[in-house]
Amino acid sequence: MAAVQQGFLSAGVPQRLVEELLDSYAEGKRRFHLGDHRPQEVEGGRFSEAVFRILQHRCSHSFTPLGKVLPSVDRLLTTFEGATHEPDSVRIHIPRTLKLIYDIRNKRDAAHLGDGIDPNLQDATLVIGNMDWVMAELVRLHHSVDANSAQRIISDLVTKEVPAVQEIDGQPVILSSLPPRDQALLMLYRAGALGASLDELASWLRAARKDHLRDRLRRLDQARFVLHHPTTKRFYLTDKGIRDVETRRIAQPGPWS
Repeated sequence: MAAVQQGFLSAGVPQRLVEELLDSYAEGKRRFHLGDHRPQEVEGGRFSEAVFRILQHRCSHSFTPLGKVLPSVDRLLTTFEGATHEPDSVRIHIPRTLKLIYDIRNKRDAAHLGDGIDPNLQDATLVIGNMDWVMAELVRLHHSVDANSAQRIISDLVTKEVPAVQEIDGQPVILSSLPPRDQALLMLYRAGALGASLDELASWLRAARKDHLRDRLRRLDQARFVLHHPTTKRFYLTDKGIRDVETRRIAQPGPWS
């Protein structure tokens, strides 16, 4: 997060806007991963307003002060389209994506049908996906990286939210009763694309026997839930492992036993 923040600041984005952008993005992701899908909670409104101000600053070197009401979305879209010196992403694609987020917030409540689909989850998933895309575009535009690199940065911009794990003074503690296999999967899920060394996992899990943990990870590697990288010697969760954690919802806190 600090590296991404510095990239925006180095590109000339005002610090207050960078902080508002990253705070609102992290909060939206946190609520989504906690399962809080109410439209008023995961609406992207605060995030969108931060991005609109960043676009204003990029196009005109000024922006509506925080705490002041922005111009209407339609007026903003017209203004950005007229910024012919900017790329299409700034002029058209990002603003229209933000308009979609606003429309989901303002116009969907009365339109939900009794079709058995959870509209809150449906809408929140759409909003979060669009927030991810906008963040990746902003990183690409302001950090001088290609689209694939921007997406990788965004994938780990916010540590995977794991409500079942609390960190106390640098030491994670699992708040659910899980078998050792799932504890290892959970910590690798939390580590994200950085993965973890055997020593790191042993420390996080407070493993008394590192050889037992190594054997457990070897079996997970054989089952393709985990990759023990032959070069870095670090352990990474595979897509199969990620799906397993998310499908069985082991990242959610459960009752103590």
